[in-house]
Amino acid sequence: MNTLLRVTQKFDSTLNSLRFVRKHFLIILILGLIAGLGRAAQLRAFGAIAPWLDTFLEITIQTARILIFLFSLGLTNVKKGITRFVSVFSFETGTSKNWKSAWAKLKTEWVAVTLNMAAFLFISFLINLMIDHIAYETCLYLTLKRDGLLSADSSEWAIILFFKNISVIPFTLVFNATLLLWFANRLPQHVREA
Repeated sequence: MNTLLRVTQKFDSTLNSLRFVRKHFLIILILGLIAGLGRAAQLRAFGAIAPWLDTFLEITIQTARILIFLFSLGLTNVKKGITRFVSVFSFETGTSKNWKSAWAKLKTEWVAVTLNMAAFLFISFLINLMIDHIAYETCLYLTLKRDGLLSADSSEWAIILFFKNISVIPFTLVFNATLLLWFANRLPQHVREA
């Protein structure tokens, strides 16, 4: 049991990311849907769009992604996430101390960082593999086109990027925020155990 606990602690960032996504699934899904539908519209999933609408959709997509990251970084408080993000890249006297602390943590915890990165890459690979399977090995694309839900001049990329925006991209943003919190020793104990 003690060995299992030690191994689990090595995957702290990945497990915390998965817990955070599970606990706040609906909010992350809604923001991912906004980004996914916007990207699908840009790829002519619903027909051709005007250039101004393409620009507006790009702003909307990136805003939804930024909100997911800040929501995660602030542990559900976007304003706190903004403050944390700004503090990481500000030139205050305490910032260099934080960077030194993060560097020291990286030196001592490099195995945990490597394991978390490997776990993240493995999970992302599996999600992307599933998305590719849905897009290329099922009849979903052809069925959506046949039923008129997708425009005739859209490609499989509309489906691929829609699914990526509701799955692997939000997970990546949450993982990055969690890893940043872990490096800064700002990950609360209740999040680790949730």
